[in-house]
Amino acid sequence: MSNKLLFAIAAAGLFALPMTAQAQGTLRGAAEGAERGADAAGPIGGIVGGAVGAAAGTVGGILGVEDRPRFRSYVRERGVRSYSWGGPVQVGTVLPDDEVTYYDVPEEYRARPGYRYTIVNERPVLVDRSRRIVEVID
Repeated sequence: MSNKLLFAIAAAGLFALPMTAQAQGTLRGAAEGAERGADAAGPIGGIVGGAVGAAAGTVGGILGVEDRPRFRSYVRERGVRSYSWGGPVQVGTVLPDDEVTYYDVPEEYRARPGYRYTIVNERPVLVDRSRRIVEVID
């Protein structure tokens, strides 16, 4: 692959970011894209993969942009008890194993396997297998 082509792909990915910067998948997408790109093509692949991964992650998140409002309503209708957390409710926070009840995300929301949800400080969140918050559903 020529450097001009790689630069063009990286630039396209970077220009796509401002249009979709509201979703929370950006950082996760960038990290995964950079890792895969570096594995496949070295440092330049990491740069390109990070830019493209950030754009792709921003658009989809875990649930996908179109599923978020419906999922938020689903959680509220279930009347799940909220866990009171003393720290910030943000991506990357690891929640305790005890005291918090975690629920499976219904298949209809097409979340990737291994993700569960709970309510923290009245905010629905998705967590991974290690109980790390991966998406806050606002």
